[in-house]
Amino acid sequence: MLAGDVYKLLEGIADAAFVVTLDGEICFWNAAAKRLFGYSQTDVLSKTCDQVLKGKGALGTTVCSGECSVQRCAVHNESIPTFDLEVTTRSGQRRWVSVSTIVFEDSRLHRRLIAHLSHDISKRKEAERSFSQMIELSKHVVSMGESQSQPAPVESLSDQEQRILMLFAKAKNSGQVAKELGITLPTLRNHLHAINQKLRTHNRLEAVLHAMRRGFV
Repeated sequence: MLAGDVYKLLEGIADAAFVVTLDGEICFWNAAAKRLFGYSQTDVLSKTCDQVLKGKGALGTTVCSGECSVQRCAVHNESIPTFDLEVTTRSGQRRWVSVSTIVFEDSRLHRRLIAHLSHDISKRKEAERSFSQMIELSKHVVSMGESQSQPAPVESLSDQEQRILMLFAKAKNSGQVAKELGITLPTLRNHLHAINQKLRTHNRLEAVLHAMRRGFV
């Protein structure tokens, strides 16, 4: 596969896309990447991901410096999962993006290249942060009323349902809960529906607060 053909394909997609070598050097940058990150292709060519985006992971640690896990996976032909990355735009704004990866071989130069496709998930991250803050506040409120006796739930919860509520109480998002329990997102939604029916609640937050008041989590 010729790199030029891949570049033409990536130029026409809606997601921000850029291609790097196994050393992390940027060799292609599409128009959507310019809109998302603020840098033009001229600004970034021959620079590394770390120099341009200064990417950090969920724990605030730098993940684009030196030989990253994506580069190691590309070298060893291992699958690369989609991941979230906090980057810096040209204006200095920090922004969260979801990044998926395609590894391909440039048949002309006989080298392996890594294509990253990304889109903005800042609003989703902000919603998760807000939910986390609400959970922490709710824990404080619940702890203040722990001395009050509580009635038994309308219907008992299964062990799996209690585990789900416990993970949500730790401010984990749906994707993290599903991954930790080894279930799909549709299955998780079915569990949440059953939980809300049993507890006579209307949404995830109500269910978590109810469980906290009952001492389930």
